[in-house]
Amino acid sequence: MIPGGHAHVAALSRALSTLEGEIDRVEAWGSRLATLLVAGGRLLAAGNGGSAAQAQHLATELVGRYASDERPPLSALALTTDGSALTALGNDFGEDEIFARQVRAHGRPADVFLALSTSGSSPNVVAAAQAALDGGLTVWALTGPGPNRLAAIAHEAVFANAEDTPTIQELHLVVVHLLCAAVDATLAAPRPAIALAGGRRS
Repeated sequence: MIPGGHAHVAALSRALSTLEGEIDRVEAWGSRLATLLVAGGRLLAAGNGGSAAQAQHLATELVGRYASDERPPLSALALTTDGSALTALGNDFGEDEIFARQVRAHGRPADVFLALSTSGSSPNVVAAAQAALDGGLTVWALTGPGPNRLAAIAHEAVFANAEDTPTIQELHLVVVHLLCAAVDATLAAPRPAIALAGGRRS
């Protein structure tokens, strides 16, 4: 039974404490992602249900802005937003291919694919991660407790160590915000001249 009220908040507090050990990894992701994006790379993100909403939230923050400080828009695509593409791909190629085929279309070597799955075993997200690996992309995973299929194939993974899906999703949202903050902090730091407009993509 999913806890409510005080039990829910207590479960979230316990789970948040386990996330402390992942902060350095997430901030390293943000630094690497910032460098990639200003050089003309792209982030692709996908998940199902609440994870789809978080993929969209992340992409929006990068194309727009996370904090109040102005910065150039960064290239990020949530593969969950095009209803026509999702229904056509599901109908023509099967539900497991709805994200993988988009990865093959839009991903380029050295881009990043962020896979979100509370279970770590969603077939369409795992298939997309494999397509990203095959295409030379870097694959990062946000999942629930490990081990799981998605984390096993990703280059790196952050685990949300909680029992209930809502709490896992809440932890994933914290990770999304930490990632955005790290991107912005990296771009705000003094560094040698960077072509903020990015390079031309093939």
